[in-house]
Amino acid sequence: MDRKEIIENWLKSLLNKNFTIEPASSDASFRRYFRITSNNETYILMDAPPNLERIDCFINITKKFVVAEINSPKVISFDADLGFILMTDFGSQTFLDVLDKKNSYQLYLKAIDSLLKIQTKVETKGLQNYSEKLLIREMSLFPEWYLKKLKKFNLEDQASLSKIFKLIAKKNLTQKKCFVHRDYHSRNLMFIPEYDPGILDYQDAILGPLTYDLVSLLKDAYIEWDEDFVLDQSVRYWEKAKKLGLIKNEEFSSFYEDFEWMGVQRHLKILGIFSRLSIRDKKNQYLKDIPLVEKYLMLTSERYKSLHPLRKVLDKVIS
Repeated sequence: MDRKEIIENWLKSLLNKNFTIEPASSDASFRRYFRITSNNETYILMDAPPNLERIDCFINITKKFVVAEINSPKVISFDADLGFILMTDFGSQTFLDVLDKKNSYQLYLKAIDSLLKIQTKVETKGLQNYSEKLLIREMSLFPEWYLKKLKKFNLEDQASLSKIFKLIAKKNLTQKKCFVHRDYHSRNLMFIPEYDPGILDYQDAILGPLTYDLVSLLKDAYIEWDEDFVLDQSVRYWEKAKKLGLIKNEEFSSFYEDFEWMGVQRHLKILGIFSRLSIRDKKNQYLKDIPLVEKYLMLTSERYKSLHPLRKVLDKVIS
């Protein structure tokens, strides 16, 4: 029995009526999403083949979000053995689909307010810790997949890059720890007029640095904003986070430096992941997003003297 037939049989046992199935989206993992229409109602089916993906993390985080009243999908039914989740449908418009210069200010304020709600309300017990080892392991995708396999660049001084990775990780871990969505950006925020954004793709959530999700949002790999906008939104986050007690006695300049160093870690990881998605998984659509991520890294590594050795490596592979 093929996967399509297994999906149809499972849905028949739940919906017990005529339904249609159409692709909704796919992501960087092995998960697929389908829009199910039945009796004028639409649902989203997550298909996560159990030999490749697990759904238990998504279910567990969803429960935490429900308790905290975060606008996440409502799980209607799931089968962990089959790897299926049937959930409510937020529609097909992501923030990325609707963002423009006219609405960006208001939409990002909504996204920041939702992020602060997640950081202050969602239970973090049981989440994996964003350790130094994990931060460095993620950055190691950069030399392996981006430098060596995508750029065909032979890095002679591995030790210097390893030293920089350790410095970045240690700097990141000086921040306050909180709930980290891990991919809080324009493709995972659904646009729902007059409501908070619908939050998706949170199954990899972790306990980690405060600025991680803010960097994901404001230095998004899929859409670029000028530095004045990023600074303005960062200040607004910082002011609100201080009032909520997430930030104590930290000047904005220090906070923004933490934000930028966190971005370096994330963008090194992203360059490695996008390269791997193209080379290993034949998902070449991510190649077009690499130049923006490179730009973020070039600018930040030039700004801080301690990151100049990284900038020297980037100069050799980015034209």
